[in-house]
Formats: sequence, C-alpha cells, structure tokens
Amino acid sequence: MKVPLPWLREYCDPPLDVSAIEERLTMTGTKVEAIHRHGVPATDCFVVGRVLSAEQHPDADRLKVCKVDVGDGEDAAATIVCGAPNVAAGQTVAVARPGALMPDGTKLKQAKLRGVVSEGMILSESELEISTGSEGIMVLDSQMLDAELAPGTPLEQVLAISTDVLELEITPNRPDCLGVYGVARELHAATGAPLADAPWSEDPGSDGPVSGAEVLVECPDLCPRFTARVFENVAVAPSPPWLKARLTAAGQRPINNVVDITNYAMLLTGQPLHAFDLDRVAGGRLTVRRAREGEQVQTLDGQTRTLDAEIVLIEDADGPTSIAGLMGGARSEVEPDTTRVLMEVATWHGPNIHRSSWALALRSEASGRFEKGLQPEQCMHAQALAAQLMIDLCGATLAPGTIDLGPKAAGAVAGGLQLGLREARVQAILGVLVALERQTEILNALDFHTEARAGGLEVTVPALRRDDVTREIDLIEEVARIDGLERLPATLPARRGAAGRLSHAQRVRRAAEDAMVGRGLREVVGWSFADPELLDRLLLPDGHPLRRVVALENPMSDAQSIMRPTLIGSLLDAARHNVARNGPDVAIFESGTVYRAAAPDAPGDLPADEHHGLGVLLSGSLVPRSWRGDPPEADFFAAKALLEALLYRFGLEWSVQADALPFLHPGRSAAVLAAPSPGSALAGAGSEPIRLGFLGELHPLVAGAWDLQRAAAFAIDLGKLAALASPLVEFAAFGPFPPLRQDLAVTLPESVAAAEALVSVRDAAGAMLEDARVFDVYSGAQVGEGRRSLALALSFRALERTLTDEDVEPVRAKIVAALEQLGGELRG
Repeated sequence: MKVPLPWLREYCDPPLDVSAIEERLTMTGTKVEAIHRHGVPATDCFVVGRVLSAEQHPDADRLKVCKVDVGDGEDAAATIVCGAPNVAAGQTVAVARPGALMPDGTKLKQAKLRGVVSEGMILSESELEISTGSEGIMVLDSQMLDAELAPGTPLEQVLAISTDVLELEITPNRPDCLGVYGVARELHAATGAPLADAPWSEDPGSDGPVSGAEVLVECPDLCPRFTARVFENVAVAPSPPWLKARLTAAGQRPINNVVDITNYAMLLTGQPLHAFDLDRVAGGRLTVRRAREGEQVQTLDGQTRTLDAEIVLIEDADGPTSIAGLMGGARSEVEPDTTRVLMEVATWHGPNIHRSSWALALRSEASGRFEKGLQPEQCMHAQALAAQLMIDLCGATLAPGTIDLGPKAAGAVAGGLQLGLREARVQAILGVLVALERQTEILNALDFHTEARAGGLEVTVPALRRDDVTREIDLIEEVARIDGLERLPATLPARRGAAGRLSHAQRVRRAAEDAMVGRGLREVVGWSFADPELLDRLLLPDGHPLRRVVALENPMSDAQSIMRPTLIGSLLDAARHNVARNGPDVAIFESGTVYRAAAPDAPGDLPADEHHGLGVLLSGSLVPRSWRGDPPEADFFAAKALLEALLYRFGLEWSVQADALPFLHPGRSAAVLAAPSPGSALAGAGSEPIRLGFLGELHPLVAGAWDLQRAAAFAIDLGKLAALASPLVEFAAFGPFPPLRQDLAVTLPESVAAAEALVSVRDAAGAMLEDARVFDVYSGAQVGEGRRSLALALSFRALERTLTDEDVEPVRAKIVAALEQLGGELRG
C-alpha cells in the first residue's frame, strides 16, 4: 500500500524526517518496504504564473507566444512559447522556470522555438505527475485549491508537486491499517505526536428510509452489512488538481470526481465503496444474492465473467450489475451525464471474497481489503466521508435517509470484547518492567479503552481490532511493539532443560558441511520442489523406492509439483547451469531435506520419510589445467576420497559394497555402509553395518540428459550419520615406538572386492595391526584368468616396545590364512 507522506502528516505530523518515520513504523510492525519520490525531484523554479496574453506564433500554427507574469511584475513578464490548445489570457497556471528539474530528471533550459526565445514552460497535469494524461495545460482555480494564487507563489505551496511516498507491507491481521488514517493512528502511538480527528467524525447524512431506492440482501451470511445513500443533482466533472495529485501519488488513476471520491475515501478509511448511476439501476432496486451456476456479468474492465454458485453478485431488475466485493458492472457505472448516484458501502465475508477472487483470477483494490476481514462499523466511516466530498466536489444534494441492512447493521453490532491485562504477566512475558501508566498510554493511543483494576487493566477492544486482539497475550504484544521491541532484553525462555547450544545432529550437519568446504567444494541451495519428470530422467523403474514421492496439493507450477526424493536432481541442475556458462569444472555439494512417501505396506499411518541429506557432485577436472599435463578427471575414486575424508572426520568404520542404482554407472557404483562408533546412539544395537547412502559415477544417459560428459556423486543420510557418530571423538596418542611395515601380495578371484579383503585382514590381525591399505592392483596372464593381484601395505605397532619380524610372524600367518579362506594365494 502506498501512503503519500503529506497526506499522512495531515492527520499525524511528528517532528521527524521521512527516514525516522520509516524506522518508527517498521519497528512497531508496520513495515515500510520502500520510500519513493513522486513528482518533481526538487521544487525550485516551479511557480504560479498568470497569462497576460497569448498571441499566435508567427511561424507555427500550433504554437502560441505567451506573456506570463511569474512574480516579477507585468513589465518584466516572461515570454513562454506554449503548444497547448487551451492556453488563454487571464488564466492562472503552473510555470517551470529555466533550471527546473522535471520528474524524468530533465533540467529545463531557456530554448528558442521557431525563432522565439522561450523562458520556461506552462505545465500540464501529466508533466507534474498529477494525472496520467492531459490534452492541455493545467488551469489553477483558487476556490478549488483553497489557496491564494498570486504570481510568483512557489507552486509547492499550492499543490503537492514533490511527495515522499511510503510503500507499506500491511500484515493480513491488520486491515485497520489499510487506510491512511489507520496508519496515522499507528504513527501517533509510535511517536506520541497528536492525532487529528477522524475525517468521518462529521456526517452530513441522516438515518431512516431512502425514497426512490431499495436494497434486498438474500445472503446475510456473506454480507454482514450493506449501506447505501442517494445523491441528487450530481455534476460529473474532472477532479480538482489536489485530489488528482493525491490519488496518483497513492497509485490510483484519476477518472472523474465521483469515482475519484470513492477511491479517495477507500484510501483514507480502508473501506471500499462503489457508486451506481441510480438512473441506470433498473427498477431502482438492488438485490444481493448468490450467483447461479454459469451466470455471467460484464465488469468495468470490459470482460464478461462466468460465475459459480459461491460467488455473490448484485443485481437490479434487468439482471446482474456487479460482482460483490470484486468489481462493479459496466451497465450501471457512472457516466459524464450521470446526475443521480447511489453510493454503496458494504461489508463482505472475507474468506468468500478471497475464494471468489481466486476462482475468477480477478484481484482489485477492493478485494485485497475485503478478504482480510473489514469490520461492519467501517461502512459508515466511508459513507460519512464520501457524503462530505460529494457535496463539496460534485455540488450534490444528499437525499434524506440511509439504507442500512444486515445482521451487523447499526445497533446490532455486539459490544467490544473486554480483556484483563495483568501488570505482572506483562513483565513475565517481556522480561522487562513496563509501567502501568505507559501501558495505558499505549493502548489508549491505539484506540483501546482502559480502566484501572487491581494488578492491571481492564481493556475494551475497539471494533476495528476485534478479529486481531482476542487474548491477553495479544494486548501484551501491542504494548511490546509500541514501547519498543528493541528495548527487550535478549534472554532464553525460562524452561527446564533448555540449553543454548547446538544439538548433536546439528553439530554433525555443520561439521559435514565444513568438511566439504574445507576440501574446496562450493555449496549450492536447490528447490525442495521437483519436476515429476525427474524420476524418468533418473531412469527409475516403476516400484523403485525413489518413486514414492510426496505430491503437492497446490503446486506453484507443474514443474514443481512434487517434493524432491533425492538431492541428485538439484545438484545436476546446478552443474548444468555452470557448464552452460563456461564453467565445465564442477565440485559442489548441497545439504538439504529430501522427502519420500511411506511404503504401501507400511503399518498404520506411518508418516512420509523426511530426512536431511548431504549430496556431492563432481564433474570435469579436479584441479586447474596447467603446463604439466592433463589434470585428473572426476571419477568414482575422487568421489570416494571425499567420502572417506568426511566419514573419517567422525571416526567411523565404513566400507562400500557393490550395488546397482538405475542412475549410476553399472560396475562403478556402490552402497555406503558404516558401523556405529563407541558412544554413539546406535552403539550396541547390533553388528550389522547400516546403509548410509550411495557412491558412484552417473550413468552416461543420466549425465547426458544434463549436458555433462562424466560425473561422480555420493549422497548420505545425515540423520543416520549423527546416530552412528559419537558425540565425543576420542584422541588416541601416537605410540612412542616405531611401526613395523611389511608388504603382502596376494591373488584373489575378481569376485572378491578389495574392501572385503581388507576387512578379513583387519579381523584376523587384531589390535597389533595399525593400518592396512591396497597400494597396487594387477590383472593379467601372470595371475590367471578371473583373478587379480592385490598388493597390501601392512603397518604393525605396539605401545610398549619395538616390534620385530618374529613378533609379527604369527599375526602375518593369521592374515594369510584369512585370505586363503577367500580363495587367495600368496605371490612370490
């Protein structure tokens, strides 16, 4: 919502500049999104002028040479060449002198037009951004502007030609702030500056029946209140410049004085209005009812809209005239020849307006207000203000009486809710003492009524806040935000067992992310939503666990209609984005949540599986290219090295096991298994290792679908990792005696994985074996078909002495025996 600052200051004018006002409003919950400048950048060189003469230009049919008194006297009148068709002697006009800065930033200079020197410009409304379009110059009227228009008077004293405009974000629970006066009330409470009387405090209208007009409400559940007044002798004409300037600054397009009055009253009170040409209302009667399925109405934007049975419309004897709360109809709109106006101000059921707006894909200033829940009392606020303006600006005669219908009509609105506010409770919640006098001052400034009682206050909630303030805690919030949230101490909640530290799972997650950053990877953040086509692009067959997706009921688009079942999709999207922009070398990771629906045979109402995962993707070169030769490319072993650095960070014993996933390269993929570490949540749960995730190179078809040549990846479940990892990583000191290193070469069947061989070696050797690694692999005729040779580096150490070959020989024999059970034979 846009609020011109001069309009706001008309009702509350604190001695603060625009930046300070922005800060106070934002800190009290009425957030100022931006501050705009509307009109001219600077007001210097803009003055009131009087046209003394307007003679035809000697060399141009469409130009006139004008003598204009700009405050220096008639003898020193400025010569201004003007092309407007309506310029004439005797007019009072707005003049820009040389040096003036126009709204588009152009600096006006003295210029020669067809041989005649022009010393300025006579301005139109559009050139001052008072209205969006005008065919001639703007003629100033002292009565309409209520100001003295002596030549030379600074134009800013007559019109708001340079205005700061606050763009506000009004939260859905505060529809009372959808009008300028409501924002002024907030500013009054926030700064203590005086608040002017409400603009609707004086109502020229009266109660009672209205002659010549009738209204019937058939759906009072959707129309809590409907009011209407009749105006005779209406003169439809352009609005005065001050009204146009104010509407334009607030983002509204001026149309004519009647329509502009409805928009002006809406912007000031927050309550939408609609003006009917009463002579075009067939039968002089309006009926409010639910639409019939398939019924059509032509709205003011020229479109014919098809309605359903949940949409409310207003009709006359000839059929529908408008859609309630959304937009008026073309058949009864105000025209230049209108002389009788029926001013309708109603309250509509907010959820129904929201639903209707969505169903018709039609949003308006009115619907945006109604759907937030306006109160029935606001109807007469707008009626009183509109009546004053119709009399003043249209010369209208207000007919006696007011139509006022509905269960929430005058006299039928329930009294204000009364709530108790305890002084001790305020201090307990906020953690700081707010004096009872200060609480009273704040609540009274916000239009609450307060009475002292033992230990606190008895507070009556004003009508405009009845849907927002319903409990004591809501009153405490009002006190806190106005007194200053920045003044509240930073404390933890008073709760048993509360601790100001990260949980074990959070520490594991951050440590895993830090480990990847430390290895040179860059973090990416992808959408939690995914395209259903992702499942086919990952070659997932029907029935695969990753196809158990969580579908969204109301997706933003078809391409984001499921929750992602894996991190690989968003990692591939990020990699393709970089490769397409000449970034072929990709090393990225993502830490985020993945979602999978429960299995069909899951017992009971088992919720969907939602866990936090870590995914890594490598593609291209691992290090920058240089003169020393081609750098190594991303492959299975590069990804495995990163995984090893991560899992050893948590002291886990882990291994890989050959496994085939549809989107991974056959023969270059594996499952990642790990055993619980001592002290972990799963320690002692069993000896079987737990599957953490997968590791491998991407299937060529999958990599190609994302425009990648070759890529390797892994993904693990950080929740399982946290359960497997001990909260404390124990430090083990190096032994004071040197290790004894021996190599062992053994041939094994190709079906025996190297990891399986290393597990057998470690199990057979016991505590004396400090480390065992594969440092060479050989396949060829010398070892026989179907076999391969593994060269193992063994490191033995004892803490109490230096080991000899004789000490290690029995352990070595056990290792050989274990390898022989796998079909192994020693070489050499």
